[in-house]
Amino acid sequence: MGFFDRVGRLFRANLNDLVSRAEDPVKILEQSVADMQSDLIKLRQAVATAIASQKRIQNQAEQAENQAQTWYQRAELALKKGEEDLAKEALSRRKTYQETATALNSQLTAQGGQVETLKKNLLALEGKIAEARTKKDMLKARAQAAQAQAQLQGAVGGLSTDSSMAAFERMEEKVQALEAQGQAAAEIAGADLDSRFQALESGDDVDADFEALKASVNPTPLALPDEKAKPQLQPAQQAQVDEELESLKRSIDQL
Repeated sequence: MGFFDRVGRLFRANLNDLVSRAEDPVKILEQSVADMQSDLIKLRQAVATAIASQKRIQNQAEQAENQAQTWYQRAELALKKGEEDLAKEALSRRKTYQETATALNSQLTAQGGQVETLKKNLLALEGKIAEARTKKDMLKARAQAAQAQAQLQGAVGGLSTDSSMAAFERMEEKVQALEAQGQAAAEIAGADLDSRFQALESGDDVDADFEALKASVNPTPLALPDEKAKPQLQPAQQAQVDEELESLKRSIDQL
C-alpha cells in the first residue's frame, strides 16, 4: 500500500468519524423528513405536469379526429358534385389527420401509463412521509431520552461519591454526639434535682430522730398549774364548788 493511499484512507476515516460525532439524530431526522417533503412537492409538480400534458395530447387527438371526420364529409360532398379530384384531395387531408390522431392516441396511452405510475409513486411517497413523521417523533423522543439519560449519568458520574458519603457519616456522628451531650446534661440536671429533694427529705427524718432522742434523754418535767393560768369559774359553778367543799368538811368532822 502506497503512502498516499494510507494518508487518504486515514483522512477519510477521521473525516467520517468527525461527521458521525457531529450528527445530531434529532436534526438529521428533521432534515430527512424535510428532504422527503421537498421530493414530494417535486413529484406532485411532475404529476401535475404529466396530467396537463395528457390533457393537451387528448385535446389534440380529438381535434385531429374531428378534422379527419370533416375532410371525409368534404370528400363525400365533392364526389356528389362530380369533383373527383377535389374529393381525392379531401381524402388525402383526412388521411393525414387520421395518422395524426392515431399517433396522438398512442402517445396519449403512453402518457396515461406514466401518469398512473407517477400517481402511484406520489401515493407511496405520501405514505412513506406519513410513516417517517411518525417514526421521526418516536425516534426524536427516544433520542432526547437517551441524551437526557447520558447527561444524567455524566452528572452522577462526575460526583465524588466517596467524599459525599464521608461527609454524611461525619455529620451523622456529630449529630449523635450532640444528642448524647444533651441526654447527659438532662440526666445530670435530673440527678442534681433528685439529690436536692432527697437531702430535704432526709433532713426531716434526721430532725425527727434528733427530737425523739432528745426527748428520751431529757424528759420534760411536769409543769405545775399556774395560779394565774387557773381557769376562772362562773358564780354558779363557784357556789357549787363551795357547797361540795363544806359537805366534805362536815363528813370529815363526823369521823
